[in-house]
Amino acid sequence: MKFSPYIALCAVACAAVCAHAANEPYAGAIMHKETSYTPQADFNPRNMTDIMPSVTKKNKSDEEQEIYFSADELEATENESVIEAKGNVIVTRGKMTLNADRIWYDQKRDVVVATGNVVVHDDDGSVLYTDEIALSKKMTRAEVNKVKVIMRDESRIWADSFVKKPSNNKQLRHASYTACDMCEGKSPLWQIDARKVNYDAAGKNINYNDAVLRIKNVPVFYLPFLSHPSPEVKRRSGLLMTSMGSSSYLGRYLQPTYFFNVSDQTDIILSPYITTDRDIVWGGQYRQYFYNGHIKAEGTFLDDEGKDYKHVRYKKFNRPKHRGNLFLDARYEINDYWVSHLDLNYTSDVFYLKDMSLSGQDDAWLTSKLAFERFEGRDYAAIEGYYYKLTSLNLRARNSKEYNNRMKDLPLVVPFMEYEHITTPDKYGSYFKTNVSEASVYHDSDEESHRVSMINAWELPYTSNYGEQYKISASLKTDLYYIDDYRYRQDNVYDGTLARVFPQLGIEWRLPFVRASETTRQILEPVVVATFAPDKEDNLDKIPNADSADAEFDDANILNLDRYAGYDRNDTGSRVSYGLNWSSYGDIMGRTSAFIAQTYQFSQDNAFMQAVGEEDKLSDYVGRIYASPNKYLDLNYRFRMDKKDFELKYSELGASVGSNILKVYTSYIYLQPNQNSYYTSSERKELYFSVKSNVTKNWSVSVYDRIDLTDGGGQLEHGGQLIYEDECLELAFVAKKHNYSSPTMDDDYEFGVTFFFKTLGGFGSK
Repeated sequence: MKFSPYIALCAVACAAVCAHAANEPYAGAIMHKETSYTPQADFNPRNMTDIMPSVTKKNKSDEEQEIYFSADELEATENESVIEAKGNVIVTRGKMTLNADRIWYDQKRDVVVATGNVVVHDDDGSVLYTDEIALSKKMTRAEVNKVKVIMRDESRIWADSFVKKPSNNKQLRHASYTACDMCEGKSPLWQIDARKVNYDAAGKNINYNDAVLRIKNVPVFYLPFLSHPSPEVKRRSGLLMTSMGSSSYLGRYLQPTYFFNVSDQTDIILSPYITTDRDIVWGGQYRQYFYNGHIKAEGTFLDDEGKDYKHVRYKKFNRPKHRGNLFLDARYEINDYWVSHLDLNYTSDVFYLKDMSLSGQDDAWLTSKLAFERFEGRDYAAIEGYYYKLTSLNLRARNSKEYNNRMKDLPLVVPFMEYEHITTPDKYGSYFKTNVSEASVYHDSDEESHRVSMINAWELPYTSNYGEQYKISASLKTDLYYIDDYRYRQDNVYDGTLARVFPQLGIEWRLPFVRASETTRQILEPVVVATFAPDKEDNLDKIPNADSADAEFDDANILNLDRYAGYDRNDTGSRVSYGLNWSSYGDIMGRTSAFIAQTYQFSQDNAFMQAVGEEDKLSDYVGRIYASPNKYLDLNYRFRMDKKDFELKYSELGASVGSNILKVYTSYIYLQPNQNSYYTSSERKELYFSVKSNVTKNWSVSVYDRIDLTDGGGQLEHGGQLIYEDECLELAFVAKKHNYSSPTMDDDYEFGVTFFFKTLGGFGSK
């Protein structure tokens, strides 16, 4: 649970008080009678000038700006040394405007005194209200009484007295600040009061005495003394907000945070966990910014002394003694064409990120990459290297033997090089595309493979006079492999070189039909894509499949000539893919679209279709539906349907129905068991359901439930939240419960409370 103490709130709030008071141009007042102290009332007769740069500037442009008057009545003395203006008086100087009931202007003394409903508008957007104000030196100096200011962000500040001391030091007495709306006769929802606020100009510090946080005018927290940098200080070393919380692994913990300002471009953040069950977990962050790039590194480390785990599921999984993680992101623009990027992700074991609730805790892999990329015109080039670490908790819990085997045989890809060039289209619109790729893959089991590939392609788009759209594509792919110690067909091992050539020809045809009326436009577009390629490849089983193992057949790639994501497998065989696109735009149906397609393979011996579980020449149907007829409905549905009995093999639904008064969102996903991909998976049926309602202007409530619909499943997670939000405060109460079978997930309820004060910050659960 994160906790920003009220100390921090008072600090920031009082900083805002002093910052606003110390930065406003409407400072100072001439007192014409003695006054006694009244809360939030009179000012002492002190000079409040030079408070903000827009006032303290004494440059030539300021001196040359003239003062202009307008009023219902204007009177002057015999020698015109004093001018009196009455009724709807407006005084302007540059972008500063003063409105009042009456004004006296003493030209000899250069003093303007305004009384009665005085309102001063400044070019920074703030507005000052008072009963009397005196301005001198061409309205660059001011003395003000009973001052109240509404800032540009609609926050408010007022004070009883202001004193400017030598060396530009300033002091506010009985100052108050709030970001809430003010209703006559009612206290704001919250406000910060301070008996005295001192501004140290030399040290650029703000010091507070007797700061109080009030909720509905009820004091809830008091701090006798506080000091922090003034608002003009952009960066300074010091303590930041402290977090508090608890977890099944750490127990209860406190996380203090210290910011160390190395330079304007470099900083270090130290944020260790002080825990009850794991002693100290060291944590921190390093950031550095350059003109052409940046470096950001963060990580944690601890010595796990083998203490008992509170949750029974922890006990059967051993953790190493030394545990930690490191995430590093670095980017540097070498010149106008080349960019380098380093993305390093490391964790000591498969459970650590989940134990510590860190980013990436649900990822099956952690990928580290070093890349150099070049961008120039129609050319692209890249030199990259990849390192992988397996962090799949599901595989670790379900099949530890398989997990251990894969951990012993992790791949290292270095280098991976790619170059692509596209020519300028000729007068017929045709263009050539050349792609060259190289990859070297090493495994801990001494297996390695080196591949060089070149794809030369030519494309010609064409639109006939009847609106038919054609695209002809022809490509020739050439691969050369060097393979060492590759084990295939159980005990067979291959060493040597292989070469292959793979030609492919594709023709795409579309014909959109448009029907338009006064309120609706509908487009019906049949699509046919014919692909011609060799049916088989020799020695395919001797080529490692490093980048094309995860094959998917869906609406996104059914019309592609190459449905594989990588280079190691070619989309063999000739086929015809055909589909129908329909869309509607207008007042009646809003934006609605649908797509359905199918593929016919001329040969059943197709590597891609076998990889996705298709054994017949005729494929399943794939498609999608999108509907948003009005602002109350938004639906997106994708599917894969059996060609014979129309049974759904894949189904994904997301729908939102309703308005802010009551909105229902549901998502559903269904996947059949998959034994052909790199990861074998069981059947998955999962439903997510949520309801949200804005009960009143400020209060909203929402509940959700996530359910596993497979045999033996059940609720995975459920919870809800209650939120209050107005112009100055956000308050959230959250409750949720996990029911996962994961070895590191606690199935207890979790509760959280979050407060956020506008302009001040807040505290809450982590």
